[in-house]
Amino acid sequence: MTISPEARMSVDRFWSTIEASAEIGKGRPGGLSRLTLTDSDREMRDLFCDWCREAGLEVEIDELGSIFARRDGTDSSLAPILIGSHLDTQINGGRFDGIAGVLAGLELVRTLNELGHVTKRPIVIVDWTNEEGARFSPPMVASGCFVGRYERDWVYDLEADDGPQFGDELERIGYKGDKPCKAGEIDAYFELHIEQGPILDAEGREVGVVTGGYPSHGMRVRFEGETAHTGPTPMDLRHNALIAGARFLTAVDDIGWEFAVHDGKATGSRLAAWPNKPGILSDTAQCIADVRHPDPITAKVMAEKMRRAAKASAAMAGCVAVIEDEWVWGGDIFDGELVNGIRDEAVRQGYNWRDIQSQAGHDAYHMAMHCPSAMIFTPCKGGITHNNNESCEPEDFRAGLNMLLHAVVKRADR
Repeated sequence: MTISPEARMSVDRFWSTIEASAEIGKGRPGGLSRLTLTDSDREMRDLFCDWCREAGLEVEIDELGSIFARRDGTDSSLAPILIGSHLDTQINGGRFDGIAGVLAGLELVRTLNELGHVTKRPIVIVDWTNEEGARFSPPMVASGCFVGRYERDWVYDLEADDGPQFGDELERIGYKGDKPCKAGEIDAYFELHIEQGPILDAEGREVGVVTGGYPSHGMRVRFEGETAHTGPTPMDLRHNALIAGARFLTAVDDIGWEFAVHDGKATGSRLAAWPNKPGILSDTAQCIADVRHPDPITAKVMAEKMRRAAKASAAMAGCVAVIEDEWVWGGDIFDGELVNGIRDEAVRQGYNWRDIQSQAGHDAYHMAMHCPSAMIFTPCKGGITHNNNESCEPEDFRAGLNMLLHAVVKRADR
């Protein structure tokens, strides 16, 4: 026997957890700066684990610090349903990005506890470490390692801008767990997230059914040059890595404008040089950039232009370009059956919904490589995100929460 079709989550209780989270790691007014593996991240993790244990969940921490909170099913030998997102934020982040998805999973379990319903399959809530990549690049490394895309020790060796390595910071905050960072059998993965775009808000929609993601290609490039005095060094003898990086990022921006008419986007998001001081040319620079487009072939063309721009920019500055890392995500990656189940709930419950593509990266992209996965988008005001002015109201989550509840329970009870 499953739950009543009229069962609903408590938006007020969900919102109380959002407000409690918003007190930890405050950044600019109204926002958060809760970077991964910092003291504020530990404080939020501790609170989340307390909430999970109070809800009767068994909490485990894996080798990369991701938190898994399990509610057993009536047949716990069956593959579980995972509901996940992240609790870390950007350096100038909002109160909802990622956080809403983790706390939606918690509210779902609390609702089932109140209803006295135990699903056939186990349900596991996941807080993925370092989704944002704001302190350790690239983003989404924990979910990527979980599905075999990255090696654990490679992740441990990642260095933060402020110096420490990933593995050392895991130990420092007490979240270097024993659970292997390796996906076993998983029946399905669900992720609720704010849209991070303006479409739902502009159209007055209550919820979005995510059908896939914009194909996206990103890279981290290191430019190698040579230090020299800025005064006497002739222009033709300079090897200024800072200039190579700057040329590369402006070239990437030009690629975005070249394809913008059909909603292509290109972003130069990082330039870090050394020594980066007056009076001396920089001998190293690191850049991070990405391109994305709704058409996968066009996205590949943009990515190739980006690679060529790296080499050309290095040559113009007398430097060498080394592509240290590349990543690809997006496309038609979400499971049709799960997407249809979410859409059916939108129709059954009478919400104003639409199909929508994600234009950002999410842990669900990695999970879709391993098991059937799907996402639900809730609206945010003006699509403002990765910004302290990111804004939602409690009512913005009602449809998404209730669709998640029934879609997950139907899957977990089968």
